[in-house]
Amino acid sequence: MLAKHIGRMRKSTIVHAVALAGGLLLAPAIVSAHPHIFVEARLEVLAGPDGNVQELRNVWRFDEVFSSSVLMDFDKNTNLKLDPDELKEVGKTVRESLAEYDYYANLTLNGKTIKVDKPDIINVDFRDGQLLMFFAVKPAEPMPLAKGNKLSFGIYDPTLYTSIDFPNDKELVTEGEAFKSCTPKVVRPNPDEVIAENKTTLTDAFYNDPTGTTMSKLFATRIDVQC
Repeated sequence: MLAKHIGRMRKSTIVHAVALAGGLLLAPAIVSAHPHIFVEARLEVLAGPDGNVQELRNVWRFDEVFSSSVLMDFDKNTNLKLDPDELKEVGKTVRESLAEYDYYANLTLNGKTIKVDKPDIINVDFRDGQLLMFFAVKPAEPMPLAKGNKLSFGIYDPTLYTSIDFPNDKELVTEGEAFKSCTPKVVRPNPDEVIAENKTTLTDAFYNDPTGTTMSKLFATRIDVQC
């Protein structure tokens, strides 16, 4: 079921596009994209000794309903818990399934989108009825923290099938010597303002390619860094 849930994200892109188009007439309609999975997240952006962004460390805590469905699907020996080999299988499934979504990582350097490499491993745990995932992704090309550069780091599901929430600003942090010469800022966009400011762009994106838009990134919580 976990792989099936993730696979359904493709279909939800259409749902999101329709909801977004409707939002041009009714701003609150963005919520009608109907997330099915809810995640509380933490993001740590680390700078390397060479002055480039080294990696993004992620911690995801899934809601209890989805966590229960994972337990049912991967508890092969039916002992009502996920043993180490079963947890490893969950991690492998997610590592393969989310590759085409860049593990929900949204990185930009001076407006240019930066892809990420596949993580070496996704570590999984199950505590107090909730599924936990820990993993790091590295930018696929250099992201120098050099004077004048503007960088942005966000984690979001472009299909809105999964809702990723950062409970407070302390869950989005930058670490490393190179960041000391930059100014980080946590940005939590107001959906009504985003729709109003991007009405023409959102309309054109919907009519040109309603299944291929990534406009949801405009609504995602992120860290903006000005160096």
